[in-house]
Amino acid sequence: MDSHGSVSDPDGYPRLPSVSDEKSLQKDEKSCYTKADVEAPSSTPNDDASGIVLDSAREIATHVISVDDDPFLNPWTFRAFFLGLGLSTFAEIYYFKPQTFMVSAMFLAIVSYILGFAMETFIPRRGIFRYLNPHPFNKKENAFIIIMASAAANSALATDVLAVQRLYYNINTNATTSIFLLFSSQLLGYGIGGILRPTLLYPSKMLYPGVLPLVSMFDAFFRNGRVARRRLRVFCFVFGAIFIWELFPEWIFPLLTGLSIFCLSAPSNATVSRMFGGSNGNEGLGLLSICFDWQYISGVLNPVTIPLRSQLSMLIGTILCMVVFVSVYYNNIWESQNFPFLSQLLFYGNGTIYDQLLILDSNYEVDPTLLVEQGLPFYAGTFVVNLIATNLGMAATFTHLLLWNRDDLRGAWSWMSPSDLCKQWKEFTWNNVKWKFWNDDGMREQPMGNEDIDPHYAQMLKYPDAPNSWYYATFMVSFVVALVVIYKSDSTLPWWGFVIAVALATISILFLGALSAITGVTLSIQTFVQMIAGYLHPGKPMANMYFVLYSYNTVSQAILLLRDLKIGQYTKLPPRAAFTAQIIGTLLGAILNYFLMNSIIDNHRDILLSIQGTNIWSGQQPQAYNSQAIAWGGLSHELFSVGMRYQWVPLSYLVGLVAPVPFWLVHRYWPKLRADYLFIPIICQVVGWLGGGINSMVLSYFMIAFASQWWIRTRYPSWFQKYNYLVGAALDGGTQVMVFILSFAVEGAAGTSHLFPAWWGANQGGNYDRCLYLG
Repeated sequence: MDSHGSVSDPDGYPRLPSVSDEKSLQKDEKSCYTKADVEAPSSTPNDDASGIVLDSAREIATHVISVDDDPFLNPWTFRAFFLGLGLSTFAEIYYFKPQTFMVSAMFLAIVSYILGFAMETFIPRRGIFRYLNPHPFNKKENAFIIIMASAAANSALATDVLAVQRLYYNINTNATTSIFLLFSSQLLGYGIGGILRPTLLYPSKMLYPGVLPLVSMFDAFFRNGRVARRRLRVFCFVFGAIFIWELFPEWIFPLLTGLSIFCLSAPSNATVSRMFGGSNGNEGLGLLSICFDWQYISGVLNPVTIPLRSQLSMLIGTILCMVVFVSVYYNNIWESQNFPFLSQLLFYGNGTIYDQLLILDSNYEVDPTLLVEQGLPFYAGTFVVNLIATNLGMAATFTHLLLWNRDDLRGAWSWMSPSDLCKQWKEFTWNNVKWKFWNDDGMREQPMGNEDIDPHYAQMLKYPDAPNSWYYATFMVSFVVALVVIYKSDSTLPWWGFVIAVALATISILFLGALSAITGVTLSIQTFVQMIAGYLHPGKPMANMYFVLYSYNTVSQAILLLRDLKIGQYTKLPPRAAFTAQIIGTLLGAILNYFLMNSIIDNHRDILLSIQGTNIWSGQQPQAYNSQAIAWGGLSHELFSVGMRYQWVPLSYLVGLVAPVPFWLVHRYWPKLRADYLFIPIICQVVGWLGGGINSMVLSYFMIAFASQWWIRTRYPSWFQKYNYLVGAALDGGTQVMVFILSFAVEGAAGTSHLFPAWWGANQGGNYDRCLYLG
């Protein structure tokens, strides 16, 4: 047990207590690497470690995915740039669709592999064509493509702001200001995340479980040998099977989305629908329903990738969520029974939907007189619990990591020590070329004898790094541009509000980024920063939107950058190639976002402003963002201040700050109780997990999660090492390709939807699981 009271973890991984708790690496003839020789894992860890139960993040990172690297593989090819830029165009059109489709890294990886292999096969390699097809398509090219495409392919949050300004405020920000708004908001988080690389990226403990299936799939695609061919066959078989299977729950037999014996037995009972229903959005809690649709089972988190400790905390939080939701509703707390059981909308006291436009003046700010006439709106009780849980989880993250992981995070603020500041000042001199960052060769010394160094990172030391100065420059340029943009775009956000937004984002990136990297669970700060902005800028919905843009979006972008850099580290993509792919993808995506958004608004403005839209175009996304800005930016004082109806939403943040302390004290004095096994931030956040969406996947999710991360990992460790993450990748990949096809073919993403003819297994007139439809 170390000074923090932590002990070794025989069952779950990664172990969260301090770095000093990691196992010493003992040198023996079967070891893949030694304490002094950090580059030795370049053999074949998958074979050498066969039969070993993997307990730590380090073991997962070195035995599940290959540590091998071929430094002669070239990612800088025409093919990589062509496919990366081409796949970067997948984004903005889906933002204005009635059915939102997210383009995932897994989908991009599969499509880019197929296209890259096709270019390798069909483009000649002689003459001038050798520049188009210089060598076989390789893993580093594939990683380069998906990093560039994923940086561009998700709609930028600044699009929400620009769309809302045009649709609801009649503000037409000029093209230059709009594009620089997109640039600054997307790159600000990149700068902060890049600066925190030594803390949030390089160590083994920063596992990023969510990317392991993707990298495992790359190993299957690109490694040679008999074992690799067997892995590839397994991947293809599972991919094909789930691809065909998804036709049934997604289209032919949607009852399989949520099979509930209770709903089939009592189809007209409202309580049964709230408790056991869950196959449709906002239907019920999905208790004991069985889901056969991998899209929803793996929709938020792939259950085969999240470490066992995280899964256990999620299970505890889910059980508490069901208990709290039912208690709040049936005890009529916050007048919950006047409103739907699950809903994210605002309501009048009689249960009808609140018309937010009736409380705004001509400047779209809250008018006190109109507010008195309409009355304060209400939330569904379960949504209030969701808001409370979000704040609890976020606040608990800070305390939990400071108690259990302060050694891991210490490097993030060590630069502020007097000795480090003095050293940096000495290096930053006009007589020393180090201030000329463009002359930095990026080469780093290998820290010998450091047992915590990640073997994948050790392999990367042979490549020039993207210097910290590049990330500092990215941050500073984005910061200055953003300051100019908030005044040129009529944001109503003052400079000091912008500075506070960036400061909150920086602190959150350190803590939420660490939690995401260690556990695979990412918490959102959106609710928290909306509330803070509401208090700082009362009655100003527009300022609220910009505050959220430069805080919440900055955190999201930083975690995205770090995730992509971890993909680069696992695939041995040179750091400067990863940096280039991210910057190009982000800038291209911003420009495409802007011009597509303007084109769609110009041609379909009336449809986007309507409540229902059409089956082709919908304004649901900007409508929702505008509604949230009005509720939080205009009514924070009236709804959430102390003594007001929802006072526990902000007060829960204070409760969250102290929530981890009792468990830390219990473990410090009674370590045998294993209180260290619980992630309190995850438990708190998950208490609001089932506040909306399709919930029938809960039982299936945890059954698969515990089968993978406990039963298979401990009973069949060899199979787990070779196939667990590969099968997870195949399930995700096959599902996402089929969902993409069905989105256009039958679900209306490109025009008219074509539902499967109604039959017992496809109840097209109500809930698919045949529970009572509650409206």
